[in-house]
Amino acid sequence: MQDKREFVRHALATIAYRANRALDAAPDDFALFSGAGRAPVQILAHMGDLFGWSLSMAQGEPGWHPSKPLSWPEEVQRFFATLQAFDAYLASSEPLHADLERLFQGPVADALTHVGQIAMLRRMEGCPTRGENFFVAAIAIGQTGAEQPAPIQSF
Repeated sequence: MQDKREFVRHALATIAYRANRALDAAPDDFALFSGAGRAPVQILAHMGDLFGWSLSMAQGEPGWHPSKPLSWPEEVQRFFATLQAFDAYLASSEPLHADLERLFQGPVADALTHVGQIAMLRRMEGCPTRGENFFVAAIAIGQTGAEQPAPIQSF
């Protein structure tokens, strides 16, 4: 069980790292970019909701609570806060009331998809993120906040 928790925690750190890259230095008007469906701020709010839902399932009190998007800076903060809260629960000795495989295949994998959407929207809006070799990135379990290490190898 501990190995599974560590793997999911590594996945959460990966999401934090990649989300940091997709969100970093986004122009103020990017939050409301409307070039392809949901606006980035709506996607980010959904990502925060995913980790709130993940935590509720892990704690044995499942509940989906869709949020009305906040301002871009508040949504960025909320996303990282919900991600950190879920990671902290997995790091604890508290019992899990949901299968880690299902948490990974559902909300965690969904969040990875949404990080990619935000990166793609950045490019569509004309403010692309810089490419990076994520294989060598300094991603570490427990590192799920907005502060992330600098890239090791940018493209």
